[in-house]
Amino acid sequence: MSKQIPAANVDNLSTWAKYKASLCQSCRGTCCSLPVEVKFSDLVRMGVVDEFEESEPAKRLAKRLMKEGIVGHFNHKREIYTLSRYSNDDCIYLNQKTRLCDIYHNRPNTCRNHPQIGPKPGYCAYQPK
Repeated sequence: MSKQIPAANVDNLSTWAKYKASLCQSCRGTCCSLPVEVKFSDLVRMGVVDEFEESEPAKRLAKRLMKEGIVGHFNHKREIYTLSRYSNDDCIYLNQKTRLCDIYHNRPNTCRNHPQIGPKPGYCAYQPK
């Protein structure tokens, strides 16, 4: 039985560490337990939709992606999709064994810009491996 890795604690940001790029190499990928909001362009980069689907109503596209288990929530006013997560709050693209992103080179902007953006800019929910 594998040990449950705690998710990022957004209710206690004082536990977060000042970000340094070197932290990522020894981290469990705790930031990948935060909700990941994506836009249509991110979904294209990720390869889950193609650019021709942009003319499709966003609500219908969201419904399809929810059915496929890729999207867990859709904000129709802002047209923002939130990626699905496992029951332990990990992003569905976080490999559960390696704790590395399966789509790293095609990851969404939310992930590309972390931790410059997020609950505590400049800090991360670092947890050593």
